[in-house]
Amino acid sequence: MTEIASIKKILESLGYEDVAGFSEYKKIIILIVIAGILFVSALVAVVMGAYEISIQNVYTTILTHLTFGDTSNIEKLHNTIIWDIRVPRILLTIFVGGALAIAGAVFQGVFRNPLVEPYILGVSSGAAFGAALGIVFPAIFFSIQLSAFAFGALAVAMAYTLARVRGETPIVTLILAGVIIGSIFSALVSLLKYISDDTALREIVFWLMGGFYYATWNDIWMIAPIVTVGFLILWALGWKLNILSMGDDEARTLGVNPERYKFIVVAIATAITAFAVSLVGIIAWVGLMMPHASRMILGPDNRFIIPASMMMGGIYLIICDTLARTLTTSEIPVGIIASILGAPYLCYLLRHKGRVIFG
Repeated sequence: MTEIASIKKILESLGYEDVAGFSEYKKIIILIVIAGILFVSALVAVVMGAYEISIQNVYTTILTHLTFGDTSNIEKLHNTIIWDIRVPRILLTIFVGGALAIAGAVFQGVFRNPLVEPYILGVSSGAAFGAALGIVFPAIFFSIQLSAFAFGALAVAMAYTLARVRGETPIVTLILAGVIIGSIFSALVSLLKYISDDTALREIVFWLMGGFYYATWNDIWMIAPIVTVGFLILWALGWKLNILSMGDDEARTLGVNPERYKFIVVAIATAITAFAVSLVGIIAWVGLMMPHASRMILGPDNRFIIPASMMMGGIYLIICDTLARTLTTSEIPVGIIASILGAPYLCYLLRHKGRVIFG
């Protein structure tokens, strides 16, 4: 009890007012409201699309599947568009947005830097190189997704190994190592672009812009357990992440091994990021913005930031993807929409909410 009381006292002195129970119920209510917004966003998004289907037909089709009813009474075209295309696509946006936002929250907490995003250690560049290999050399790398995941994880492993000095991994060194490894893989991607033919080049560029064009139920069955398990573990380690956010010396003083827990949370965050990127390509800003938004609403406690970031990441990508597939007759890569919407938001935070973010 003495150690817990000491931890609470230190965290409260750093601005973690809710650790003693103050306003925790209010924050739980806010989380419930965010979950409700996520649910409503998904319901609205499933109705919208290039092919118009009445709201009644949309929800009747979904309820029939959810209740294991007789689908033979549903028009075949409606069933294909709603259940086989729109529903898995929306679910994939939720899981991918959640994965990127969770990873962003974890990296910002571990690195104690509000400008850190999930791609800081080179996972996006590594995944891009892996995907490019799968596109240019399909006979050798038969699966683009598997290749992207493997090289994304490899890039972070290389950065972590490069930064490790005498059994420790200094934060600044780790960030610099991530920049170096990311630059190397970016150069290799450029090399593959140079030697590829026109068809492969177009596919590489299209993949790099990110999108949910080919979302299927198989993608959901793969990503759902990975992101869910990763989220639950990181959420359970929220207290440890709060302590890591204070610095290595303070963590050791409180009996927490910073190297061990940094490795655990970084490895989990990297795994879910690499898997998300391998499925849909590179989508920027989500992992940088959503933890900021969560922190502005709920404060700095990672026990609340992690679930809020996951849900808000899903909401943001649902909005971006819905715009991407409805604004024009031809679909816009969602990475473009996410960047266009994200930049003004961060400009607003920088100009008007600087103390909240950096204070």
